[in-house]
Amino acid sequence: MPRKTNTDKDKRGARGKTGMSEMRTPRPKPKIDFTVDALDFKNTNLLKQFVTDQGRILPRKYTGLPAHYQRQLNRSIKRARQMLLMK
Repeated sequence: MPRKTNTDKDKRGARGKTGMSEMRTPRPKPKIDFTVDALDFKNTNLLKQFVTDQGRILPRKYTGLPAHYQRQLNRSIKRARQMLLMK
């Protein structure tokens, strides 16, 4: 039985990427310069910073917020959506 030779697929690794050149650019993290009181459903200008163009809420990984702030942020965004202040 002949030996298996290395192919390009074997050299690229499990995901098939050719190297580190195709890494995504990290999303800039916003500065936390507000208090928990500012996380209100009526403050749509602040809430829009934590939502993508498609309307998805950014996770903690991208926002850099503490867990307590992130939970209040989620609640505020969902309330603003129900009141039709945000899409």
